[in-house]
Amino acid sequence: MDAEWLHSLYTVLAFVTFVVIGLWAWSARNRAGFEEAARLPLLDDDMPAKRVGASREDKA
Repeated sequence: MDAEWLHSLYTVLAFVTFVVIGLWAWSARNRAGFEEAARLPLLDDDMPAKRVGASREDKA
């Protein structure tokens, strides 16, 4: 085995992985989960967001 054969094998494996991920992402079985995840940023939260970097006085 030389380096050229390994590079070719890596290219083929990368392409097959890309195609498999594409088929998984576009499958009808996963559509409901992806649509729900896409709507998450638009949903209203019932609880207020946590403040990042709150001081000690704010916590008391």
